[in-house]
Amino acid sequence: MGTMENLKSILLSRKFEAFITTLIIVNAITLGLETVPPVTERFGGLLFALDRIILAIFVLEVAARLAVWRLDFFRDPWRVFDLLVVGVALIPATGNLSVLRALRVLRVLRMISMVPSLKRVVGGLVGALPGMGSIMLLLTLVFYVFSVMATKLYAETFPDWFGSIPASAYSLFQIMTLESWSMGIVRPVMEVHPMAWAFFLPFILCTTFTVLNLFIGIIVSAMQAEHDAEASADREAMATEQGQMLRELRAIRKDIAELRAAQAGNTPGA
Repeated sequence: MGTMENLKSILLSRKFEAFITTLIIVNAITLGLETVPPVTERFGGLLFALDRIILAIFVLEVAARLAVWRLDFFRDPWRVFDLLVVGVALIPATGNLSVLRALRVLRVLRMISMVPSLKRVVGGLVGALPGMGSIMLLLTLVFYVFSVMATKLYAETFPDWFGSIPASAYSLFQIMTLESWSMGIVRPVMEVHPMAWAFFLPFILCTTFTVLNLFIGIIVSAMQAEHDAEASADREAMATEQGQMLRELRAIRKDIAELRAAQAGNTPGA
């Protein structure tokens, strides 16, 4: 038990977290350098050795956490996330699986579980998923309606852009992102259909300026809720600590009063 407690204290220490964070950053740099041919020609062996050493340390760290927390290890989603990221790196990248070597860069994502501010951001995004699902459904309905309309209106004159519902949906997606929407699609369509603006402008207002802003609102609301929950937990912990301190102070005052009373009773002539 003593060994496990010591190992647990090491794993939870700030110095160890800083050490793992440093290794993640170094590993990210080495993985990036492996994509530069001149660097790999000169230092390929060193980069490979560093990658293996860092991976071995990550495996030992995850194994140590499993040994300390055992089944409780899987109750923390961040520990499970670390396990999956490290596990992907252990998949043999040979033969048809050589493409999996690119997945080694997923180890950089461990930075999320090591930096509290990043964990709060991800927590806010996860909390926003239910609301985002409703917005995605609304956006899908809007896209389907406008895609059908665009196909019926412009399929004959612009078959490449609006010849089918999928083609129309892709063209409308480009318009929604405002990437070359005017000169690239809308103005050429308006040269043949002068009233086309009456179709595209409402679509842009419904999607780009309304639905997408709902995404932002939901994400901000979820992140604010995450921040409020964390602040509430901190306040509760502080209140508990203050209550404990007050109880200890009362106990000390009681002991002091009893000592004074005992000293007064032992005073000669009392």
